[in-house]
Amino acid sequence: MTPELFTSIQLRDLCLDNRVVVSPMCQYSSKNGCAQDWHLMHLGQYAVSGPGMIIIEMTNVAPAGRISPLCMGLYDDKTESALKRVIDYVKSLADTPVAVQLAHAGRKGSSRAPWDGGTQLTAAEGGWQTVAPSAISHSSSAQSPHPLSKDEIEDLVAAFASSAERAERIGFDAIELHGAHGYLLHQFLSPLSNHREDEYGGSLENRMRFPLEVFDAVRASWPNHRPLGMRVSATDWIMDGWDLEQTETLAKELEKRCDWLDVSSGGLSDEQRVQTGPGYQVPFAEHIKQRTDLTIMTVGMITEPQQAEEIIASGQADLVALARGFLYDPRWVWHAANELGYDFKYPNPYLRCAPGNRR
Repeated sequence: MTPELFTSIQLRDLCLDNRVVVSPMCQYSSKNGCAQDWHLMHLGQYAVSGPGMIIIEMTNVAPAGRISPLCMGLYDDKTESALKRVIDYVKSLADTPVAVQLAHAGRKGSSRAPWDGGTQLTAAEGGWQTVAPSAISHSSSAQSPHPLSKDEIEDLVAAFASSAERAERIGFDAIELHGAHGYLLHQFLSPLSNHREDEYGGSLENRMRFPLEVFDAVRASWPNHRPLGMRVSATDWIMDGWDLEQTETLAKELEKRCDWLDVSSGGLSDEQRVQTGPGYQVPFAEHIKQRTDLTIMTVGMITEPQQAEEIIASGQADLVALARGFLYDPRWVWHAANELGYDFKYPNPYLRCAPGNRR
């Protein structure tokens, strides 16, 4: 029997050959928002390894939307051209579907790369004024963000839609909107970061308004036959913050709009107290899957093939996404197939390394 992990799944007109997804992984290796040769290597190695889909790193819809000056963008002709070069190369290697994760960092922008401490940059250091729903800092050491006006919110909705149009020209197969990990869409959702008193703040309905406007604008700008998903944080891991119950309400609003929901958690504040462990976010994904008809992707410390197989076979989620697992083992899909007894099709130049072909 075919392992459930290696069964196909349909997302609109896009067929994924298996349930394994390369999760978005920020590389902090772009220049002025433009993808570089590093991305040819980074993404090319996954394309030939046979995942069901690759979602490339958080790609920002405005220069001020980047986490750091080294982050990728898709907001002008230069960034579009640089990313098209990479995606053209990746697609020349294999027919693996490739998605882009569109985002805006909001108040978490203007920061150093993680290996340089991740703290925010001053203007003298090349930083910029961050934005957010309210003038509430991400941490005690971070700058106060500029609270967005209604006109600026409208401009950002248009920026997401424009980036989706660029994604179509590049040839992406799917888009994921980043509504998690404390970035701008998540900042509007959480009552901890959104203290607005207009129609974009206060009630849950109002706090969901901007993310849903972004989703609808991107959907209108993106071909109807191509899938559009969204990543969410199921909880802030902080008392009185965004939680699983509110996530369920958002999921039900997205149910008729969204092609998959990528269920993660945390990232809004340094005050979070995350209870980690293997598959620690899977129960969040399972909760949403049991209460909606959405296709559900789960992430977080999923490292072992049998673990991933059990998640899919038990119906806890429809897709599993790995990040660190692929960084450590770019051939994770091959090794999973071997462990689960599945006869995986290797690229012709690599047939000699397949189990049974080694002499």
